[in-house]
Parts: sequence; C-alpha cells; structure tokens
Amino acid sequence: MSADKASSAATGSRVDSVRALQHALYRSAKADPGRRFHALRDKVYRRDVLWRAWVAVRRNNGAPGIDVTTLADVEEYGVDRLLGELAADLKGGRWRPAPARRVFIPKPGTTEQRPLSIPTVRDRIVGAALKIVLEPIFEADFLPCSFGFRPKRSAHDALQVLIDESWQGRRWVVETDIADCFEAIPHEELMRAVEERVCDQGVLRLLRAMLRAGVMQDGRVRRPVTGTPQGGVISPLLANVYLHQLDRAWSEDQHGVLVRYADDVVVMCRSREQAEAALARLTALLGELGLEPKLAKTRIVHLVEGGEGLDFLGFHNRLVRGWTPRSAHLRFLARWPARKAVRHARDRIRSITARSRLLVPVEQIVGELNLFLRGWAGYFRYGNSALLLGQIRNYALHRLALWLSKRGNRRRAWGWGMTQVLLSPNHLGLISLDGIVVPPRPMRAWKVECRR
Repeated sequence: MSADKASSAATGSRVDSVRALQHALYRSAKADPGRRFHALRDKVYRRDVLWRAWVAVRRNNGAPGIDVTTLADVEEYGVDRLLGELAADLKGGRWRPAPARRVFIPKPGTTEQRPLSIPTVRDRIVGAALKIVLEPIFEADFLPCSFGFRPKRSAHDALQVLIDESWQGRRWVVETDIADCFEAIPHEELMRAVEERVCDQGVLRLLRAMLRAGVMQDGRVRRPVTGTPQGGVISPLLANVYLHQLDRAWSEDQHGVLVRYADDVVVMCRSREQAEAALARLTALLGELGLEPKLAKTRIVHLVEGGEGLDFLGFHNRLVRGWTPRSAHLRFLARWPARKAVRHARDRIRSITARSRLLVPVEQIVGELNLFLRGWAGYFRYGNSALLLGQIRNYALHRLALWLSKRGNRRRAWGWGMTQVLLSPNHLGLISLDGIVVPPRPMRAWKVECRR
C-alpha cells in the first residue's frame, strides 16, 4: 500500500471512530433527557478527536492569533507532534488558552463593524475538540425552531418555514435580532445552562478557561464577564445552548411560530394582536436571559400584496401574486437577494477588478470572479432570483471589460474592452448564471426541489 493510501485509510478510520463516538453520545442524550454526562474529559484529548478537530480548523483556514502562528507553521512544525503535545497538556491539566486577538471587520452593506476574536491555532483545535464532544449531547435537546450553526440544518430550512407558514395564513411577522448577542451572554448563566447536561468538572473547567481567556486589543488584555467571543470555534454552540432556554419557553399556539437562526429571530403570527403579544413575550424572555432585541431592527410586518416585505438571512421576502395565467389567482411568499446582499456582491466584484490590480493576470481575475459568483449564486439560486442573478453576472462582465480597457491603457475605450470580452470564447471563461434558479414551493422541502 502506498504512503498516500495508508494516510487516507488512517484518516478515514479516525473519522469513523469520531462519528461513532458522536452517535453514541447523541443516542444516550436522546434516550434520557435528564441525564448529566460526567465522563467526557478523556474524550476531548483522544487523538482521533484532536485529529478531527485539526481537520476542521485547517478547513476553515483562519488567521493567526496573538502568537502569530499560522496553519502553515503548524504543518511545518508537525501536526502529529502538536496534537501529541496538546493531548499531554489536556490530560495533565496544563492547557491554558491565550487571549484572542480582537479585530474589527465591516458588516456587508453597512458602515458598522463587527468585533471578531481570533484564538491561536492551538486554542482553536481544543475548541473544535470540545465542540465535537459536546455538540451531539445538546443536539439531542435542541428544538426544530433553531436553525443556525447546527449540523444538517441550513438557512434555507429556516427560509422554507416562512414560505410554509405564510401559505397557511400566518402573515403578521415579528422580525428582530438580539443586540450584541455573542458579546452579551453572561458567563455564569451560560455555564448553568451547560451544567444542565454536563457535570464533568474537567470539561467545565476547560469551558470556563476559554470564556475567561479574554481578548487582546491595542496591546491590552480585556477579560469581560459576558460574551462568547465571535470567532471562537465553540462560540456558536454555546450561544445555541444559552438561547435554547428561549426556544423551550416559547408557546407556538399562543404566540406564533418561532424561527431562530442564531441571533436572528422571526415569529410568524395570524393577527396583529398575536404579533404584538409575541413581541412583548420575546422581549420579556430575552430580558430574563440578560439580553434584549435590537431596537433598530425590531418591527412588525404585515405580509400583503404590494406591501413592504422583510429581509431575513440575506433574502428579501415579499408576498406576490402568481406570474402566469395558471397561477394568477394565487398569492405566495417570493424571495430574492436583499439590497444589502446585492450591494455586497457589487462591492466584491469591484474590489476584484480594481485599478490597483491591473498587473494581475487575466486568468486570475476571471478565476476570482468565478469563485465569488459560484458561491454567491450557490446560496441565492434557491429563490425567485433569476433577474438579480442575471444583473450581477452582467455587472461582472461590465467590470471585466472596464478592467481590460484600463489594463490596455485605452482611456475612454470601455467599448473596446467589452468587445474583447464578448468576442472571446465563452466570455474569457466568465461563468454563466442562466438556468440555475430553483424557485421555492410552499409545503415542499427545498432539498427535494434542488434535486430536480
């Protein structure tokens, strides 16, 4: 057997053993909702679990933390060597997380900036290992109304609920998101939520150490008593564990259908009175958790033909009448990319074809455009998005022609650049987005639609 095949077989064996561990934990948690798990710490530093954690960290391809150690540095140092050291430190109780590096990234389509905490590679591996062990236990408890950062659940599953519920008459919608959710979750209350299922003191100490590690910003370390740092591998799971208290306290019969994607929340109601009661109940429940809805993004929307609609998970959702003679009597919830998403796409295309990149090879520019267009269209194709997908592709074509004109030093010769693009085989390789749209249908799973 060749070295490559042997390595592949070893990796497959590790994945299978980790998957078997996760299935066993999930089944145990599902079979006994009151069980508290006490023998987990030894599973965190298992070599197959740490290897699977490394694979997840490597796939994410993140930036270095405060120790400036990159993923390439780890590979040069030796992955097995590093994992062995981590296993020994975890087993001996010597592992201590370093403060995360705090950076600010722009929110797409806005002037706001989002704080992002970047742990070191070593700490990300430990966080990923903890997530591998803890996630199946809490997944056994999570409710169907929660969609964000969960295995086998996606934003399109959440969007499908909006279509189905509006089709059944729930057309009064409460929309909001939780203000500074990841930064505002109180540590002690979060740990109490974790302890409902986990009583292994070794694991709880690891979690507390990660929460208290703090962030380094402008050369100073801050250790707040709230927040699961956005950017931490395990933070989305911990946020879901904490917000599960909201999900299980919600009464669908009384206050409408709750749809929560991490900190983005929508409630589908049958009347204005129910929507107002739902908003009051939501505000009260968040208050009990030490959280609050973001006022600027909180409102009640009535889905009516010709109405304003709402934005959710990158899509604009609006009630429309059927566009064909056979469907003209029907009203349904359509969706297409929201203005923010379109603005972000145009900004990204402009940055790829910027004047500062005139010396970059044409093949690389086209390759980057295609990579972005595939990803963007891959998400937004599941909607009534044909028109906007065509517009975005045409904008990319326009920007490519303009870039070629500047590269050829042909001022005011955009037409020359467009001619070069249009007369070239396959538009210089720029992909087409025609015919890829999959419109959603009420009461049909979008995954079934996408296979057709």
